[in-house]
Amino acid sequence: MCAITGYSADEIIQMRISELTHPEDREQDCEMFQRVVRGEAPDYRMEKRYLRKDGTVAWVNVNMTVIRDAVSQPVLAVATIEDTTVRKQAEIEHAKLQAQFMQAQKMESVGRLAGGVAHDFNNMLTGIMGYAELCQENIELDNPIYEFLEEIITTAKRSAKLTNQLLAFARKQIIAPKRLDINDTISGMLKLLRRLIGKEVTINFSAEANTWPVKMDPTQIDQILANLCVNASDAICGVGSVSIETRNATFDQAYCDNHPGSVPGEYVLLAVTDTGCGMERETLEKIFDPFFTTKGLGEGTGLGLSTVFGIVKQNSGFINVYSELGKGSIFEICLPRLIVVEAVEVVDEMQTKVPHGSETVVLVDGEKSIRITTSLFLRGLGYTVLVAKDPEHALSLAAEYSGEIQLLITDVVMPGMSGRDLSDRLTELRPAIKSLFISGLTADAIAKRGILNDGVNFLAKPFGRDELVRKVRQVLDAGGTAAVSTVWVSLETATTWVPETAAIQGDI
Repeated sequence: MCAITGYSADEIIQMRISELTHPEDREQDCEMFQRVVRGEAPDYRMEKRYLRKDGTVAWVNVNMTVIRDAVSQPVLAVATIEDTTVRKQAEIEHAKLQAQFMQAQKMESVGRLAGGVAHDFNNMLTGIMGYAELCQENIELDNPIYEFLEEIITTAKRSAKLTNQLLAFARKQIIAPKRLDINDTISGMLKLLRRLIGKEVTINFSAEANTWPVKMDPTQIDQILANLCVNASDAICGVGSVSIETRNATFDQAYCDNHPGSVPGEYVLLAVTDTGCGMERETLEKIFDPFFTTKGLGEGTGLGLSTVFGIVKQNSGFINVYSELGKGSIFEICLPRLIVVEAVEVVDEMQTKVPHGSETVVLVDGEKSIRITTSLFLRGLGYTVLVAKDPEHALSLAAEYSGEIQLLITDVVMPGMSGRDLSDRLTELRPAIKSLFISGLTADAIAKRGILNDGVNFLAKPFGRDELVRKVRQVLDAGGTAAVSTVWVSLETATTWVPETAAIQGDI
């Protein structure tokens, strides 16, 4: 007992067993002991905890029986006590890892589901939005149907947003990361956040000077803040406050050992604190689960915090949550620091955004509605459009066409040949042609095909007419010369990103 508990023999002989027993185990331990003493049970076996002298916990297996005299009165108790601390700690760690593994599997399953749905769903939404916009072009603004069409487009965009939330949770949405000053991004968001959560809840923003830059899509910061602040407002239910804070933070291995999911290194910490109702332990364990919500039916999708979780993980960060009932909640998001060094990049000299054009475009997509709506949009703006339903048809049209072809617009995944392979084949026929890839696929599926590489033009489905036209014009007008800019170095991956949008003059 001295070896197990850390007390000396003189100390331990003055103590009762209940004093050594962990508070959470005392009641059960005492009850089982009394049952044996009363003769209601021949012995008792129990896994319990002792509190060591230094405050740490020792796990033991106790096997106890009572020796009685001739008239069955208890004389003494004989107990075998086995120290199982090392084994129990291993079991606890294994259970923790198992729970993390199950959570990862659950997230991966949702990700596969979202990815499988996203492609076809985004194709259909593109067609729906396109047809609605074409109808709007052919009726007067004061026609009552115009409003209905506007609602169709708005609803389609909301549907696309729901898909993106699922993909964000699964870390598969398409993003455009860039160097960010997180303080500037948050400052630009404050006005919208105040409108979002109402007048009764005040927002305070405290930014540490010289906060390190991070590399991520600025819209993701907006998503994180919007979701956290709306949740905070709901938790406050009246008058209260939300505090947003940023600061630099460095975490060592000792910290990471006590915070599962964290990695040692330098981070920018974004903390969102509210004065709301707080959460109990059971809720805390589920808050990042997709579709889990404490709100009433129809009041929330249960995707807000799971979206935040997915965004943070996609950007190689981690998130800690601290909350108690009646004491509010604190969400601490840690994003890896970005090291910046000077280098060379291309600056676009042609900033024109003329919506019309006279160029010839080859359009290839397996979805009929996309072929029809996209070709009508472009033809209405002066372009000549050669429409193909598959890559072989596109190659045939390009070979037969006698004039110049300036642009290929192609889906990424098609039967028989990928969009990237089609682009390579057409470039052999027409070296001056440029390519614009369109797709409703998830980010990882597109990345595998090299479409998200620097210098490759990409437009995610669903898209509307204006978005399409701006992108087409941007691709056709692209050009530039070298100028001073940036190389991004990620501390976590120790890799370097260099722009490749055109030929670079000089050495890097």
